[in-house]
Amino acid sequence: FTIIDLEFFFDPSNPKCSRIKEVEDELLRLVLAENKLRGIFDITEMTVKEALNKGIIKNEWLAFFMALAKNFLIELGIPDDKQRFIEKLEWERAHYSVQGFDQEVYLDRLGWVEVSGHNYRTDYDLKRHMLYSGVDLRVYKEFSEPIYVEEKVVKPLMSTIGPQFKNLSGEVVRLLSKADPDEVERAFREKGYYQVGEFRILPEHVKIVKEKKAIKGRKFIPHVIEPSFGSERLLYVTLYYSYRVKDNRTILSLPVDIAPIQVAVFPLVARKDLKDKALQIYRTLLDEGFMVEYDESASIGRRYARADEIGVPLAVTVDHKTLEDDTVTVRDRDSWRQFRISIEKLPVAMSKYFKGKTSFEELVSQFKVIE
Repeated sequence: FTIIDLEFFFDPSNPKCSRIKEVEDELLRLVLAENKLRGIFDITEMTVKEALNKGIIKNEWLAFFMALAKNFLIELGIPDDKQRFIEKLEWERAHYSVQGFDQEVYLDRLGWVEVSGHNYRTDYDLKRHMLYSGVDLRVYKEFSEPIYVEEKVVKPLMSTIGPQFKNLSGEVVRLLSKADPDEVERAFREKGYYQVGEFRILPEHVKIVKEKKAIKGRKFIPHVIEPSFGSERLLYVTLYYSYRVKDNRTILSLPVDIAPIQVAVFPLVARKDLKDKALQIYRTLLDEGFMVEYDESASIGRRYARADEIGVPLAVTVDHKTLEDDTVTVRDRDSWRQFRISIEKLPVAMSKYFKGKTSFEELVSQFKVIE
């Protein structure tokens, strides 16, 4: 299946999640590795905070993305009690993964189906990229305040290097700038000289001194948390939980913000004046940026049914009263409730609804309800 991956990098010396407070009270349904080893697949429920405090989830960022994934699926219409996170056993995960959980959704036809995986991959990926590409992928992180340290430095003495090495003096100095002071000192003690490339360096050629140095930051290889989703599986479980039957009629109750068609516009009957008005509203809503369907064929009941089957959240109907007072009816796909609203106010009301700023029930309370 098609993978949707996020590679989230963090500093391993500071693995705390800056946003953990947002999700610490979220309840996670976990199948733990220690129970799987005993053949027990019972679900253990605990908050993110509890799971972290007990060491069940080993990294705050891993827990954070698991909580986000749970809520993401809830927004897609999958109930919390139909989800679980099953911990991978040591031999089920990659050798470099510290911990991993698969997010699964329960389907009546298929049982538990994996929709995403969440893994703490350490620094393995970047290390391998560095090894084979030769590119330094370390991150530089500046300190809030410089740290002052004393460190040994090899100081070339040009007064002795110049006369001995002459035109090769520059190369000698370059090589000495990369030399480890401790290694140079040890070579002098053990052998009386330090060999760098083809050059033999004697104690009179250099001076080992201590210098105070301001360290302004550090380089490190980030660690990775990887949430990974299967896009087709997300689509399948969304459609699965959106499908329902009401009074022997099929309804596709897609979440409002992912419905491919947002509004259907209908004339009550196929009369020219009603059709002209409906087409005018259809074009207005298109111009406002909505995804709109126009339909005038068959009875109004049949058109409502067709819109429900393809998951259109709202249907706007132009009727005889529209011609009198410029109002239309707005019908909800899931409840079949309706209210009346002026055409002038329709685009603003639709915009608030589809942006999640108001609910259908709130719209019903603001405008005239049609029983």
